[in-house]
Amino acid sequence: MEKSVETVLEDLVEASTVSVRSGEDLLGKVKAAIAADDKKRADRGEGGLRRKPHLAPLHRGEFTREQTVAMWDVLHTLASATALSAKGAGRGMAEHWGALKYHQALAVGGQLQLPGHGQYLRLTGEGRGIGDYYKHQQSTELGTGLALTIAKHVLGLRYPHHCVSILPVETVLRAGWAVTDTGREARKGGGAGHRYRPQYLAEVWRPGEASLVVPIVSKGNHSNSLTSAGQLASASAHAEGLHIGEWNETPGLLFSTELSRAGVVTVHVLRAVGRGGRLDLPDGELPVSLNEPSRPAVLVPGVRRPAEGGRVPEPEPGWHLGPDDFRWFQETLGRTEAAGLMAFTDSGNGTAQYLTVAQGRKRFEGYDHAAGVGPGDLRETIRGESYVGTDHVFRLNGTRVEAFSGVHTRLFDLLIGGDVAEYRAVVHANRRDRPWVGLDEKWGGPVSVHADGSVLALRVLTDGSRRPAVRAASPGSTGGGCGGGPGCERGR
Repeated sequence: MEKSVETVLEDLVEASTVSVRSGEDLLGKVKAAIAADDKKRADRGEGGLRRKPHLAPLHRGEFTREQTVAMWDVLHTLASATALSAKGAGRGMAEHWGALKYHQALAVGGQLQLPGHGQYLRLTGEGRGIGDYYKHQQSTELGTGLALTIAKHVLGLRYPHHCVSILPVETVLRAGWAVTDTGREARKGGGAGHRYRPQYLAEVWRPGEASLVVPIVSKGNHSNSLTSAGQLASASAHAEGLHIGEWNETPGLLFSTELSRAGVVTVHVLRAVGRGGRLDLPDGELPVSLNEPSRPAVLVPGVRRPAEGGRVPEPEPGWHLGPDDFRWFQETLGRTEAAGLMAFTDSGNGTAQYLTVAQGRKRFEGYDHAAGVGPGDLRETIRGESYVGTDHVFRLNGTRVEAFSGVHTRLFDLLIGGDVAEYRAVVHANRRDRPWVGLDEKWGGPVSVHADGSVLALRVLTDGSRRPAVRAASPGSTGGGCGGGPGCERGR
């Protein structure tokens, strides 16, 4: 029997268990997949791919085999990650609404419940019933949401005194390179046009300190663990496309999400071992300035191998950041994050001020999306706090539903005024108190609040009016069923 819309909304904040696999058995399968792929390439007379040379499972204590998530938080993570996307026919700020199409694709697992571990996440009938043409998109996008949610959790455990921001690689790289050049320089083996690169960067930061940058590669499938092993083998080549600091010392996180049609959702993950990725500046240099206008750079593509016997090898395809680039790169990361948050509120000019022309500034200048009410025009009170953003109305099983995405008003005012440094100071100070996911009775539906101050909220519209349509939280509850875990914080 089809669930009511109210039940669908309530389920979005319920605790769900995702199976996470990261061990020596998985590493062995990935190494075998790499060897098999290298042999095929050799048989075809092709050169081997450059891959991350040192892969390993996650450290013990960084994850559990049954990881707790809430789907609404996962969709919030996916929506935030795609807010600056320039793919498809969408126009930038509208892209993040694409995450909402998955509100009924996954659900907790009924008969798949295991004692003491909650209910496992699985594909619903709707999720299994999509056409073959869309399966790749579904596994890629849902896999991205789950991978980035778990990545933030893992890095948060490694660096508990820092914040973690997720940034799209293509937008960041465009500030310094011609990412999609297909001309002579690409054919010569430079970085431009090289298709092997990570999709996202995790910036681990604390105000006044050098950031650590961790490339993330995410893939997905509807098959099995052997397919995931092959995808992780491919991911090791994508992660190798970006070097920060010394050759082959950039760490990374590689994910493959298995959306089994018959079983549970399983996330397979390995880490690329490396001591690099930190954007250290020479002693005595002034700290980076995040409030200065975005600076485009003209960087030479190609990954630079160390000298061998006094001979400097030709650059390998890819992108390489040396110490001279670190100041520019950290400033670019901070301002790109600010652009993504402004895009999440539908503020076109607020977004444009943080981007270079190559990053898509003109695409956002003067932008007014027809589905919104105008940049920064919509203010909502959620969980007693004021947020600025935009809304979107769509139908769920024939019922009109309103989604709202925005940023806390205090943080919005800082960012619209160009003060990224103060924004980061406030976010860092509140990094433990802000995250929350659950049902907000006064709002009338599921709410996800992230540490960066962004919010994604959903509720039913009745007869064109805004009216709460979900079950009120029981006395003493947090308003939702999420029981902890990555992005699944209880209300405080």
